[in-house]
Amino acid sequence: MNLINEEMNLEVENYKKIQIGKVISSKDSPVGIDAKKTHIIIINKLFEIEKRLDKLEKSR
Repeated sequence: MNLINEEMNLEVENYKKIQIGKVISSKDSPVGIDAKKTHIIIINKLFEIEKRLDKLEKSR
């Protein structure tokens, strides 16, 4: 029994992978992505989620 697969879907659709890859790619990086840009995107999304959760909690 694989709990991760049953509880959440961690797969990303191919078109989304391509779009995200284009945004975070970097030819200057040894791993192929711009780490700073990637972290900024992740942190920004976390802030957006936090704002949405605050709004939901206040509406209760």
